Amino acid sequence: MEEPDELPLPVPDVPGADATARGLPRRVDLTLRQRVIVDSSAVADLALRTSIASLLSVTMTPSVLGALRRSRSAAEQQQLEFYAELAAMKDPAVAFPAPESPPRVSSRPANPVAEWVARGNVRNIRFESSFTAVNPAMRKQCAGFVRNNVVHAQHWRHDDGPRPTLCLIHGFMGSAYLFNGLFFALPWFYRSGYDVVLYTLPFHGRRAEQYSPFSGHGYFAHGFSGFCEAMAQAVHDFRSVLDYLEYTGVDRIALTGMSLGGYTSALLASVDDRIQAVIPNVPVVTPDRTVDEWFPANRVVALRNWLSGADSELVDAATMYSSPLNYRPLPAKERRLIIAGLGDRLAPPQQAEMLWRHWDRCDFHWFPGNHVLHVSQPDYLRRMTRFLGPVMFD
Repeated sequence: MEEPDELPLPVPDVPGADATARGLPRRVDLTLRQRVIVDSSAVADLALRTSIASLLSVTMTPSVLGALRRSRSAAEQQQLEFYAELAAMKDPAVAFPAPESPPRVSSRPANPVAEWVARGNVRNIRFESSFTAVNPAMRKQCAGFVRNNVVHAQHWRHDDGPRPTLCLIHGFMGSAYLFNGLFFALPWFYRSGYDVVLYTLPFHGRRAEQYSPFSGHGYFAHGFSGFCEAMAQAVHDFRSVLDYLEYTGVDRIALTGMSLGGYTSALLASVDDRIQAVIPNVPVVTPDRTVDEWFPANRVVALRNWLSGADSELVDAATMYSSPLNYRPLPAKERRLIIAGLGDRLAPPQQAEMLWRHWDRCDFHWFPGNHVLHVSQPDYLRRMTRFLGPVMFD
């Protein structure tokens, strides 16, 4: 397979590199040009992080008010204990039960713009989610999310398919198919022989509940237990997509995702053995530690925990329920690749480095940009190409 020589979106091609045996480079290891890019992109990321953290603060306000009610605080304490107990088992089969039956998928042609971008056959698929909340106390609430309980994805499929399929999971708030298709150069992957699936996370895009102020609002609007169940549903519904792909004859599946999608893809790689290669891109692996740096959202979370009387050790234990650091990956070491941005301040590169250590120091590539401006993206796309080729086509 040839490597990409042009991208739909222009991005500076300033080389990054693979991590060494000791991990990501120190500042002194970088060239002057790389240091300038890392520093300037980090400043830009801090401004974006503050904006998103302010939005999340407003989103989490109802859960803070709920913490004032003694009955609600007691219920939240019980829910923390529930997820902490599940996490302590370290058994993904128990924590994330598999769908019991394949989905009944409906498919229709995507809009002409999508087909023009892909230069091929593009279908929008949907089906009813079979997800039942893992926590019995959350089942009634989760069942009431009408729009969220319809799963959406976009499938770029060759007429002579099925082909080896590259699946992509978007980041928080970033669910638009067109943006993700262009940003990740999916038309190039499609023309190189891959079928492509773009999966919509819970509460995003068409799955956002009516009157949601933004895509992804529901992920953080229902307290800690709501986030846990959103992650459980993200895993469950994606496994239903895998059931659909398997039914259509797909036998080679690779998975990548950015930010929240990187977090989800890393978790899925510990849950379903049909994922033969995985590439988390700028992933978060301990959301609680990341939010600790997100002012003013960190203050809102701290206030909520203080009002509810939540024990910090219990919160940490419960957070591990959906962390990929809590489970062993299923793809072989040589089928794991992690990508990190040194200037990233939304998903700091130390998060990716923690995953790298947990994943037995697998392949690890860095670029000098931030969370959104992936300086050297052509470089890491070439790295992805070399990584995926032997798994998907040989």
